[in-house]
Amino acid sequence: MKPLVTLYTRSGCCLCDEAKKVIVAARSRAEFDYEELDIDRDAELRRLYNDEVPVIAINRVKAFKYRITMSEFLKKLAARV
Repeated sequence: MKPLVTLYTRSGCCLCDEAKKVIVAARSRAEFDYEELDIDRDAELRRLYNDEVPVIAINRVKAFKYRITMSEFLKKLAARV
């Protein structure tokens, strides 16, 4: 089963845009399912992540917040398979 990567984001967030670029680029190097959730569309997500976006979770477990690098992402992704 492929791991699930979730990007918790909001519109107008430049760090979120940077994180998304890394995740999209990583899809050519690793297989995983991807979902993107706008925290401002869900009160509970906004409560959880308002001051931390972007948050990247792997299989529903928080793996990163604010910044992500390709090498660290691929390492954590491999560890969660």
